[in-house]
Amino acid sequence: MAMPMEREMKAMKIKLLLFCFCLLLFAFKTMSQTTDQPARPRARDLGVVVGILPPGKNNSITDVAGVRVGHATLIKGDNIRTGVTAILPHGGNLFQEKVPAAIFVGNGFGKLMGSTQVNELGEIETPILLTNTLNVPRVADALIEWTRQLPGNEEVLSINPIVAETNDGYLNDIRGRHIGRDEVFAAIRAANEGAVEEGSVGAGTGTVAFGWKGGIGSSSRVVPQSLGVYTVGVLVQSNFGGVLTLLLVFFRMLPLPQVLASREWIERLHQRGGGVPYGIALAAAALIVYPHTQWMAVSRL
Repeated sequence: MAMPMEREMKAMKIKLLLFCFCLLLFAFKTMSQTTDQPARPRARDLGVVVGILPPGKNNSITDVAGVRVGHATLIKGDNIRTGVTAILPHGGNLFQEKVPAAIFVGNGFGKLMGSTQVNELGEIETPILLTNTLNVPRVADALIEWTRQLPGNEEVLSINPIVAETNDGYLNDIRGRHIGRDEVFAAIRAANEGAVEEGSVGAGTGTVAFGWKGGIGSSSRVVPQSLGVYTVGVLVQSNFGGVLTLLLVFFRMLPLPQVLASREWIERLHQRGGGVPYGIALAAAALIVYPHTQWMAVSRL
């Protein structure tokens, strides 16, 4: 009786070893596919063209000369999905070389910091930072520290930090307020003039839009030479509830799973609550002179 039992145990061990070996092969293959896979295509790469004006080189806000964008993404454990995104209108000392600006609220509300001075004086004096709702004060404090320590700002007694936010509490432990000085400094230092990293990065790491994953997006358009060769760039932190009606129309026309177009699915989206997206628009143009004309121009972008 002992011999058959020993043979069965030996056979089971061999099968277990073979199974583990197959799992290792699968894991290595998956890792190689993940690292070798091409970058995710953007909408324009798939033939979705919006508008009639051509995009800039990177089709992003960094096509406006001098503009830089950087991210710091924080992912920890199962419930921390947040970050900060920095937009620098130029690479110099913004407090000493202020930039014309205006802030326009198209719809909704938020905890945007620094807007009253911008709309009164028509200029900004710090990088523009995006983060989550409860981290606005912490991010603003770090941005003030960043600006204070720049050469030439030793005697500065007042700083107007620009910090905007969305509520990423659905995917992130927003009450933990995990973003601070290190992440802010890292995002500003990472800012560069190349193509903007999009999707679930920086301030878009924990955002949701229309019940789907939100994130950071950016685009640009170039006005033809006959009209002045102006470049307009935008960056969006998408985070809002509701239902995209256009998508539902397509869902009912295409052979997609019925659950996507079901009433229960629509109700679940509504139950998740709303939110407000933030958009940053920068333009390389010389026609904006007074604060009220800047506000008018921004409101029409």
